[in-house]
Amino acid sequence: MAMEAMIRARCDADLKNAAEAIFKELGISTSQAINMFLAKVKREKGIPFELKIPNDVTANAMEEARSGINMESITIDALKAEFESMKHAKH
Repeated sequence: MAMEAMIRARCDADLKNAAEAIFKELGISTSQAINMFLAKVKREKGIPFELKIPNDVTANAMEEARSGINMESITIDALKAEFESMKHAKH
């Protein structure tokens, strides 16, 4: 495939530098990363990740989780026991 088209875009310098550092670790160039993204968009016929604005209930729950409000702790053993009791309750 011939690389003939040019894309010019503006972005935050810190974002660009951080992304380029990651691309370097991955052994790819920024151009290769952009081409990979565009190929994925073409293949999926859309943005290759979910884009959505949370509703008020979800946004509040996310903020509470970030702030540690209304959070509960549970051990793996307690979770397994709860799961088992739910399983047996169905039968």
